[in-house]
Amino acid sequence: MQSRTVDIATGRDYQSVVLVKLSKWLLVLALCASIGAHWSFLQSVAWVGMAISYSQESSSLTEALTKTFDGKHPCKLCNLVAEGKKSEKKQETQFKIPKLDLLAAVRLNFVFTPPPLDHCSSVGPIAFSCSDAPPTPPPRPA
Repeated sequence: MQSRTVDIATGRDYQSVVLVKLSKWLLVLALCASIGAHWSFLQSVAWVGMAISYSQESSSLTEALTKTFDGKHPCKLCNLVAEGKKSEKKQETQFKIPKLDLLAAVRLNFVFTPPPLDHCSSVGPIAFSCSDAPPTPPPRPA
């Protein structure tokens, strides 16, 4: 008789791989929805359906494709996509958030004035006083 064992770690590894893949696909779908790709997908589905139905009604494929893409014969799904795009644009214009200028509210005027001239301070590595005479050059050999 052969005994069968179940490796629990393998099951957990499989679940983590599935969860990672699922989370990536959900992220891709969320990004597609955020940029409006769902409207393009629905419009493509509508065009394929229209091309199929118009090709069954008419005698030539050219005539069916012309009816599909001329814009004069929209289907229910095309109208739904057009209304959805319009309502989405209206919502975008209604919910514009004004730009906040936080730096304008906290403007400080800094005025840099030179130090007063009544006293002198050290300049560089040499300190001198304003009352000292300038140094004289060393005597020259004759």
